[in-house]
Formats: sequence, structure tokens, C-alpha cells
Amino acid sequence: MDYDIETRCIHGRGGNQEKHPFGAVSVPIFQTATFSHPGIGHSTGYDYTRESNPTRAELEEIMSSLEGAVDTVACSTGMAAIELCLELFGAKDHILCSEDLYGGSVRMFDTIGAQRGIEFSYVNTSKVKLVENHIQENTKALYIETPSNPTMQVTDLAQMRRLADEFHLLLIVDNTFLSPYFQNPLEFGADLVVHSGTKFLEGHNDTLAGFLSTSNAALAERIRYLFKTIGCCLAPFDSFLLIRGIKTLSVRMEKQQSNAAKIAGWLKQQEKVTQVYYVGIPEHPGYETNRRQARGAGSMISFRTDSEETARLILERVKLITYAESLGGAESLITYPMLQTHGDVPAEVRERLGITSDFLRFSAGIENVDDLIADLAQALA
Repeated sequence: MDYDIETRCIHGRGGNQEKHPFGAVSVPIFQTATFSHPGIGHSTGYDYTRESNPTRAELEEIMSSLEGAVDTVACSTGMAAIELCLELFGAKDHILCSEDLYGGSVRMFDTIGAQRGIEFSYVNTSKVKLVENHIQENTKALYIETPSNPTMQVTDLAQMRRLADEFHLLLIVDNTFLSPYFQNPLEFGADLVVHSGTKFLEGHNDTLAGFLSTSNAALAERIRYLFKTIGCCLAPFDSFLLIRGIKTLSVRMEKQQSNAAKIAGWLKQQEKVTQVYYVGIPEHPGYETNRRQARGAGSMISFRTDSEETARLILERVKLITYAESLGGAESLITYPMLQTHGDVPAEVRERLGITSDFLRFSAGIENVDDLIADLAQALA
């Protein structure tokens, strides 16, 4: 039976609960490093937790059901999942990336990736012709964030798939900002989907995790081999926390999106706010593209203030909203990308993208929206 996404957040494709010992409703935490063998040449299906673990396997099945994947690996962090992607490429390979990209990804690409001889370049992937013009003879993949972090550029995934087919490229999409609840890049032709599970999927700002999903069986086999060899696996207890967090993904995402839409509308009316970046606003340049390929606009907002002084005062004055790095949790967070998430991005690139001293990023939580607006109002006063 094909379940809708709200049900899959809790049950996956179904049948998981029947596998639990003693009729346990919640998944047991199999906190073990190794598993005994029934006999020589025989296995229970699990041998060593670095390779596989029943708690983590249930989490991976749920994620595959949400993304429409043939397989998913659950990694220790989102960066571990991205690093696993890099293992698919070698020296002199070229990867063309969204120019507005999480700063940690840029740091990994320009240091570890470059040390391995992999070449990276960055372009506004919302401009299809620009992407095509920057594809090189040695380009092996397109690496996309949509919406992007933090300026909310939206990339047309169907057009990226067209280019990937034409030039024989892998299409890799970081789906962290919308989560599988609002967007499924595999449906639009992505080969690989990356998540920081720390964010919306876990949803409580208390666990690190990452995911790498694919709809390609050959890629899945290759990734599984790399996964067990490198050992970047998510621990059983953390896997349990992710399973628990994902159960409420649908209700959290809906509430967070509702809050974000109201806050974005309120920010637009404030004299000290000069620009609001939210893909749910009709005047956003990627609004129609996002509507075609996603079921929602999510709860990430960036906004520009009238001065650096105003931006810093907001960060110092907020009381209910927390000034902290990260996003996607039940608590609302506000971030200073210039110093935090994108501090490792070269200053000239930040300036060109608009990630400047007057620019803030806001992750709407599930608090009462009027309380959140009141907190922003007193901080702006």
C-alpha cells in the first residue's frame, strides 16, 4: 500500500513495527558494536554496526520512503554525507556548484576536495544558460542547493536534469532547506540527495546527522561500499532520535511554514528592513519555479536591514528568538551568516552575493507567531 507522506514520516513504507522484538511500538536502540553469528558462514543479517545496525536500518528505510529512494545511508553529520559524495570523484574531475552555497560545503570543496585534485566552480544555478556555459569537458556533476543558503536562490531541477542528461553528469541536490516533506529532488531527476539531518528532519536542535539518498541502484551499491569502508555511520542512539524527530516532521513543517509566511509579511512592512528573501513571497524571482517543484516554501527567511548597526542590535536584543548557528528546529533561531555559517567564504564572494554586515538569516520555529513578531519588534525598536 502506498502511504501519504504524513504516514510515511511515522511508518515508512510499512512493516517496520512487526520486526520489533516483544511487540515494541517504538524502535529499540540496538546499542551494540557487533553481532553474534549463528554458525560458520551464517549471519543474522547484521554483523558489525559500522556496516549496518537494525536501528539505523529502520531510519534509512524511512528516509528512503520519504525521498522515493532505492537506498539511503545515515551518516554522522551532514558534512559526512557531503564528504561521501566527494568519494565518488577523482583528480581532475570538475563539479559545477550553486554559487550561493552553505559555507561548510564551500570550505570542504575548496580545501579537502581541492587537495584531492577535484576542481570546483560556482555559478548562479537559477540561470540555466549560465550553468550550461560553465560546463567543461571534465565536468562530472552539478551540485545544487535549492532554495540556497542563505540568499534563497531557486534552481529549476528539471532544467538541471536536462543539462545533466545532455552532458552526462550526475545531479546532486542538497535538500536540507525544504526537507523531503516539501520537496523530492529525485522525482525531478536528481541522482543523489543530501540532507543535514541535524536540521528539520531531527527538528529539536539536539542531534547531528546527515543523509545521502539515491534512486540509482548502481550508485547505491557503490555508496554502501564507501559508507562501510570510511565508517561515517550514524550511531544507534542518534538514529533513534532521528526516527523520533521525523515522526513529527509533517506537523512541524506546516507550523514553521505558517509562522515564516506571517513573519516574512511583517518584515516587509518594517522601515528598518530593506529586503526580505523568502520563496513563499510572490515577488521572489524563484517563486513560480519553487511552486512547480515543491509542495511548500518552507520556513527559512533572510532579510537585509538598513545598516550594520541595526543588524547587530537585533542579534543583541532578541529574547525569545535565539541567536545561534543552525536551523530547522522547534526553536526559532537567528543567524549572522557573514560571521557564522559563511565565515569561510571569501569576503569578495560574500559581498557579491549580498552576504554582508546588514544581512541576517532567520529559521522560524513552532512558537506562537505573535510572540515571535513581538520579539522582533522590540529588537527593531
